[in-house]
Amino acid sequence: MVSMRFIAKRLLLLVPVLFGVATLVFAILQLSPGNPARAIAGQRASEEFVRQIERELGLNDPIWVQYGRFLVETVQLDLGDSYTVQRGTPVRTILVNKLPITLELALYGQLIGILLGIPFGIISAVKQDTLTDHLTRVGALSGISIPIFWSGPLVILLFAQILGWLPTSGRIDAQRFAIEGITGLITVDTFVQGIQATLASGFAVSNFAAFFSAVSHMILPAATIGIYSMALISRMMRSSMLEVIRQDYIRTARAKGQGAKITLMKHGLRNALIPVITVIGIQFGSLLGGAVLTETVFAIGGIGTLLVEAINVRDYPVVQGTVLVFAFLFTLVNLGVDIAYSALDPRIQQ
Repeated sequence: MVSMRFIAKRLLLLVPVLFGVATLVFAILQLSPGNPARAIAGQRASEEFVRQIERELGLNDPIWVQYGRFLVETVQLDLGDSYTVQRGTPVRTILVNKLPITLELALYGQLIGILLGIPFGIISAVKQDTLTDHLTRVGALSGISIPIFWSGPLVILLFAQILGWLPTSGRIDAQRFAIEGITGLITVDTFVQGIQATLASGFAVSNFAAFFSAVSHMILPAATIGIYSMALISRMMRSSMLEVIRQDYIRTARAKGQGAKITLMKHGLRNALIPVITVIGIQFGSLLGGAVLTETVFAIGGIGTLLVEAINVRDYPVVQGTVLVFAFLFTLVNLGVDIAYSALDPRIQQ
C-alpha cells in the first residue's frame, strides 16, 4: 500500500523541478538570437513600428522584470497570448486544443510498446539461446536502431501506398465526418458518438464508421512511435526476467512442485517488472518528444508540431508554455512510476 505521505513528498519535489525548467527555458529564449517583435512586424517594417511592438509586449523591460513577470503569470496559470502562431490567442487555449492530439498518439504508442514488449521479453528470457530468443533480440535491436524519420515513411510506403490498407495522414477522413470535440482524443470522441447514435436509433455498424476511420488513421503513427518503445521494453524485460528466474526463491517454488508457468507469473513477473516500469515511465517522456517527428511525417497537428512552428517564428509565450506542459507531464509520469514502483516493492517508501 502506497502511503499518502510518500505521495505528498513526491508531489512537493515537482515544484523545484518545474521552477528549474521555467528558469531554463526563459534563459535559453533570452539568449537565443532574433527579435520576436521583428518576427511579428515583418522584415520590411520600420524600426519605429518594431520598437512600438517591443513596448507593447514589454520586451524592452529589464530582464529581471520580464523574468519576474513570467514567473508570476505562470504561477497564475496565465501563459500569455501567442505572438504569431495564432496571434492574440491565449496560449492556454492553444495548448488545450493541441495537447490531446499528442497525448493520444503517445498513449497508443506506449500501449503498443507495453502489450508487445513485455510478452516478447518474457518469451525471449524463457526461450534463452533458442531461435525464438535470437529472432526476438534481432527484432528489438532493429527497433531501437531505426529512427522515426526513416520508419515513418517506410510504413507509409508499405501499408498505405503499396498495400493500400491504411490512410497516410491526418486523424480522420475529414470529408466524411465532422466530429464534435468532447475530450479531444478523437478515437474516444468518435466512440462516444457511436454509442450515442446507437442508443438513439439502434445498433448499426455505420454508427461507428467515424470511430473506425479514426482508428485506421491512428494505427500507422502509433505503431511508428511505439516500435522504439516496444524494442526497449522487450530488452529490459528479457534481462530482468533472466535475473529473476535464476533466484533461489524461484528454484524453491519449482522444488515444491509448482508448475513452471505459475512460478513464472506468480513469483517472477512481479519482481521482474520493477525495472521495466521505470523504463516505461522514461519512455513515455521520450514518446512525447518523438511525437514531434511522427506528427510531421503523418501530418498530425499536435503540440510537437506547434513547438517547432513557435520556435521558428520566435513565439516566446507558445514555446515557454509548450515546454512547461511537456515538463509537467513528464514529472507526473515519473510520479506515477514512483508510486507503481513502491507498490511493487514497499521498501522503497522508507
